[in-house]
Amino acid sequence: MFPRKAWLLLLLLGLAHLATLARCEQEAEEESNPKEGISDDDDDDDDHDEEDEDDDDSIVKEENGVSVLTDANFDTFTTDKDTVLLEFYAPWCGHCKQFAPEYEKIAQTLKANDPPIPVAKIDATVATAVAGRFDVSGYPTIKILKKGQPVDYEGARTEEAIVAKVKEVSHPDWTPPPEVTMVLTKDNFDEVVNDADIILVEFYAPWCGHCKKLAPEYEKAAQELSKRTPPIPLAKVDATAESELATRFDVSGYPTLKIFRKGKPFEYNGPREKYGIVDYMIEQSGPPSKQIQATKQVQEFLKDGDDVIIIGVFDGENDKAYQQYQDAANNLREDYKFHHTFSSEIMNFLKVAAGKLVVMQPEKFQSKYEPKMHTLDVKDTTAESDIKEHVTKHALPLVGHRKTSNDAKRYTKRPLVTVYYTVDFSFDYRVATQYWRSKVLEVAKDFPEYTFAIANEEDYSSELNDLGLSDSGEEVNVGLLDASGKKYAMEPEEFDSDVLREFILLFKKGKLTPIVKSQPVPKNNKAPVKVVVGKTFDQIVMDPKKDVLLEFYAPWCGHCKSLEPIYTDLAKKYKNEESLIIAKMDATANDIPNDRYKAEGFPTIYFAPRNKKENPIKFEGGQRDLETLSKFVEEHASKLSIRKEEL
Repeated sequence: MFPRKAWLLLLLLGLAHLATLARCEQEAEEESNPKEGISDDDDDDDDHDEEDEDDDDSIVKEENGVSVLTDANFDTFTTDKDTVLLEFYAPWCGHCKQFAPEYEKIAQTLKANDPPIPVAKIDATVATAVAGRFDVSGYPTIKILKKGQPVDYEGARTEEAIVAKVKEVSHPDWTPPPEVTMVLTKDNFDEVVNDADIILVEFYAPWCGHCKKLAPEYEKAAQELSKRTPPIPLAKVDATAESELATRFDVSGYPTLKIFRKGKPFEYNGPREKYGIVDYMIEQSGPPSKQIQATKQVQEFLKDGDDVIIIGVFDGENDKAYQQYQDAANNLREDYKFHHTFSSEIMNFLKVAAGKLVVMQPEKFQSKYEPKMHTLDVKDTTAESDIKEHVTKHALPLVGHRKTSNDAKRYTKRPLVTVYYTVDFSFDYRVATQYWRSKVLEVAKDFPEYTFAIANEEDYSSELNDLGLSDSGEEVNVGLLDASGKKYAMEPEEFDSDVLREFILLFKKGKLTPIVKSQPVPKNNKAPVKVVVGKTFDQIVMDPKKDVLLEFYAPWCGHCKSLEPIYTDLAKKYKNEESLIIAKMDATANDIPNDRYKAEGFPTIYFAPRNKKENPIKFEGGQRDLETLSKFVEEHASKLSIRKEEL
């Protein structure tokens, strides 16, 4: 037998010999077919050139006839062209993907036009500079560029509609249509506004960034509303040029929007984009009060209603008291639903005569401790303020149902006592819901200066958590919010009327300790910017011996992150000032235990003077740079050595 090791050795030698023969054959072939002038290094250079070309954003590529534009090549591509069709898209956008084949067909059609019209697309998630320049906020956004000026396309996303519009705009004689938004001055304001049943007026400043952002949306809304029957006009006033009009209507910021009805102004509290403005003004154009004609409607309000019932009872539409009621309703229409009737049948059911304003609660909120109905005599001489006061005074029952949907409009008055449990007025749970509510009613009747409500604990889990009651183990919990923003929790125990009464009495006597949501107190707080938490707010910010500059921030806020290095430099600049503290507070993780300091946006900056802590000065200086912030500090600081040295 031949040894196994010998066989393996022979096999390896054979394989090596074959590899050598193959290499020799390859070298011989290369010698007979040389690549003249091309070395291995040259091959590498070609590869790099191809990669560089692929990475060069300034080169305009085409995909199925559509030019691909970027921040780098946009201006170069569009500058010398009369008309260009643009689509701003996002790669993940379903509507964009669906529209892509149609857009490619449009590109082919316009390429065959005489002269050809270029069609381009821009990935707005990458070309953010161009997308920002054209205020792109949704996908796909289609615009026609005419001699460098954008024309919004609002029509159907079909080849026929888009091609027709592009050809129209590309015509040499085409000019943009005139603005639908009316321009008002002191010379025509009263004539236009007094004659309009309803008109929306924007008071703007030409330099205002918010006004510039609103302008295209406002014009689009004006175009849409002009097509209605009857049309709803929109107008604008340059408040810097028409200062008399701005003063007359208390315009103190820009843009300020007001609704006018036959010359009478009302606040505009609606959205500020096209569709929001359109929907809001359509709703506002209707009557503020709806007519009811049958007793059955009133009975349904009482049986199934969930909010206050407001009914004006009048002789007819020509009743001057009715007109006064309508004017008052216009001022309150966003917060309440108004009804009116001329029906004698309903008058008999309500047991009231014409000329009465009736305010009452649905049956589930009525109790033996309060009247079932509150009435007000309404005459043509009755002041609107009296009607408003009557409605707002009786809008809530003695103990109402606080919900996330009505919180902002109904439960803003403080002190507010909320009793949390499983609130459910459906048939199966109504008895239990009313059982606990009756316990609250027994106490609420004796404290008319307080607002009482029941609330579903699941709807207010976050609030219960802030009160420290989320794991109390009790079926019913109680919280109290006072006028200064402080909150108090009732110690967990079996709920009863006596327990609730004792809790409120302790609050009245000032014997309750407020609950403060707070991060842990920092063990080391020696950095230039001092950290304030809920538990140290009074100690640091309200220190009567110190001026304090306080920034409220949110960890996720991009503006706050941009401000951070500037704010740190500011603190370093004044680090030797013993009477001045530069501080910050995470307003998402800590309570602000003083209602004079409110973080309604991020970042919000206040200066708390050492002798006027209850009158903080809000920073509204625009640019949040070191120079502007320094100027703000030095303007309001009580004493600064750095300022004396400079002098």
